[in-house]
Amino acid sequence: MGDLLIYGDTVRSPELRHEVPVPVPDPFLYVERNGSRYAFVGSLEIPRMQELERLQAVPLDELGMDELIAQGLASDELDRELVLRACRRVGIAEAAVPRTFPLDVADHLRANGVEVRAAGETFDLRRRVKTDAEIAGIRRAQRAAEQAMDAIRTRLRAGGSVTCEALRGEAMRAFTEAGMIVPDILIVSHGAQTAVGHEPGYGEVQPGEPLIVDLYPQDPESGCYTDMTRTFCVGEPSEELARYHGLVREALDLAYEVIKPGVKGSDAHRAVCEFFQAHGFPTQLTKPPGEVLDEGFDHSLGHGVGLEIHEQPGLGRTGVEILAGDVVAVEPGLYRPGFGGCRLEDTVLVTESGIERLGDYPYELAP
Repeated sequence: MGDLLIYGDTVRSPELRHEVPVPVPDPFLYVERNGSRYAFVGSLEIPRMQELERLQAVPLDELGMDELIAQGLASDELDRELVLRACRRVGIAEAAVPRTFPLDVADHLRANGVEVRAAGETFDLRRRVKTDAEIAGIRRAQRAAEQAMDAIRTRLRAGGSVTCEALRGEAMRAFTEAGMIVPDILIVSHGAQTAVGHEPGYGEVQPGEPLIVDLYPQDPESGCYTDMTRTFCVGEPSEELARYHGLVREALDLAYEVIKPGVKGSDAHRAVCEFFQAHGFPTQLTKPPGEVLDEGFDHSLGHGVGLEIHEQPGLGRTGVEILAGDVVAVEPGLYRPGFGGCRLEDTVLVTESGIERLGDYPYELAP
């Protein structure tokens, strides 16, 4: 493997958080060169970096930061020059970088003889097989998602009028009590809204209609997410909703049988599409090219989960080969505009022989 560079902070860069598993809010440079690993960081971060195995923490002061500041460099100029000096210190002439490597830093390196090239797939593969600490974080996030789902069900069973906003508040409180990071958007939608992609949901929940709850808290210690969806109905569900729910539940079991190492994500997606097609529903595989599909099974089967809520491997039309150690969210669904829909979703760990569900939560329509 050649030399690697990552420049960013571990709060926003999943590539960097995977290599340096502590939350650092300010950008710094991570380098791999000839089997050695370096982090060039501000002095405030040195103590935490020194606790990490096989990582050499180098303070920016050793790169002449004080001298550069005395020259009057602006902060962005200072950052670029420190990255260049770090590369020269360890002998980097050419390196692979993530897709999100800053363009201004790349331009500065190239102008000064250091060639960088985007190698997104390289970094995707490094993150796909999760560390033990990442798996533990996903499990903690999953427990919190289940607690939030319990809080919503308790409120629904209490009876009386309730809004999506109030139910979302129940979930947010549960996440806070569990010590999770609350995502910017929580999906608690009802009725016809449930057929509209990532609609967060608003208004009063009505008896007999679908209520989709899609929760994805982030564990602060590991930086990892989980992803979990259930569909509820207060009162008696319509025949259409009950049929949707039964078929989606079957599709989820089918997906669990198909997903294993060596199977392409696209093949798992195809298997579920063919199941829905056999029951008369359109899917992404039956729609004419260029046409927007807004009913039936209109999205992919799922996606990888980890330091990003959506990451590789995808379980859609372009899905790549699934590997042991992948963590994926599996989320079949059926929808009709004007009516709504049903989606069920679990996060699972891909093992050598199949999958392990990271949660064990009921699927019933009734809260």
